[in-house]
Amino acid sequence: MLFNSTYYLLFFLPLVFIFYFLLRRFTDSDGKIILILSGLLFYGWWNINYTPLIILSMFFNYFIYTKIISSKNKSRKKFILLLAIFCNVFYLGIFKYTDFVIQNLNHFLNLNIELFNLPFPLAMSFFTFQTIAFLVDAYDDEIKNINFKKYSLFIIFFPQLIAGPIVKYNNMMSQFDSIENKNIKVNNILLGLTIIAIGLFKKVIIADNLSINVDFGFVNYNQINFIESWITSLSYTFQLYFDFSGYIDMATGSALLFNILLPKNFDSPFKATSLIDFWKRWHITLFNFLMNYIYFPILRSIKKINFINAMIVTLFVLIISGFWHGPSWGYVIFGSLHGVGMVINHTYNKISSFQLYKLIGWSLTILYVNFTLVFFRSENLQSAFSIIKSMFGFNG
Repeated sequence: MLFNSTYYLLFFLPLVFIFYFLLRRFTDSDGKIILILSGLLFYGWWNINYTPLIILSMFFNYFIYTKIISSKNKSRKKFILLLAIFCNVFYLGIFKYTDFVIQNLNHFLNLNIELFNLPFPLAMSFFTFQTIAFLVDAYDDEIKNINFKKYSLFIIFFPQLIAGPIVKYNNMMSQFDSIENKNIKVNNILLGLTIIAIGLFKKVIIADNLSINVDFGFVNYNQINFIESWITSLSYTFQLYFDFSGYIDMATGSALLFNILLPKNFDSPFKATSLIDFWKRWHITLFNFLMNYIYFPILRSIKKINFINAMIVTLFVLIISGFWHGPSWGYVIFGSLHGVGMVINHTYNKISSFQLYKLIGWSLTILYVNFTLVFFRSENLQSAFSIIKSMFGFNG
């Protein structure tokens, strides 16, 4: 179910809102069961056959969580955590990357292995990262003993289920448990509906109309000239922003109806004056996850921390961020280019005291991001390189 669909806006969201607050108003229930069931319905609307996959993940990870918090042995506790992270990543990899691996084995080793053609369940990347963050926080004793109902709601809460933002358990559940949030708040309803309307405008009016230019350019990549290639690439850059930020707005507005405030995920990223600044503004919760749960743990494991090692880890983390988005070399190149850009940005800041004029920094940042997103959008490397050639004037 999509946030911009008629079913969601006119039926699903109003009905869940009504039942949730009626249950909280006239019974002793905290309403969590309504949100859990609605989350399962929301998830299964796309394809009900995939619902058991997220349920299986929830049961497995809650079981692992109980083992982590009950273990008194630090080494055993760490082993359980690492095993759980491996299982979650492997679970994600089976559905998302199996065919990608087979395709590359067939290509480079001249094999003929048949593809599995496994479907990729909706939202699997997001709830995998969110689950890993939960388990790490439990390992660090930041999450106390909780029941399965609370954990389930944390994972399946429908506004942030499909595309984030990636949230932390303590930040979310304290809001669900708050007595102040038990009743309907008119201000939150008005603000929530306004944010939903803004997100809907971004998605339907701006992003969907930009997609016309984008689809034409990326389908006819061999025929577009210099101007058309720039129109295509810039249209996609803004389409991606308005599509994703619009979706996040609708998620934020939907959660606010239930008195739940989701974390900010965008902070005017196209105002960024450097690539470092861009990543602090774009998909903020993903960047925070990468830093807190991958970058810093790796850095702490290195005996000798210096600038070069920090830059190697930075490059590695950005490559992971690219590959996390999807099983293609285009995503890997996208992440690699951002990793290289971040290394250059940090290196320049370290060796030079000269600050670029904001207009120059902004222009370089937007042009570079726009350039990298060609790989992000292209169906294959051939179309990406063809569009880039056109952008540099080699195709007329």
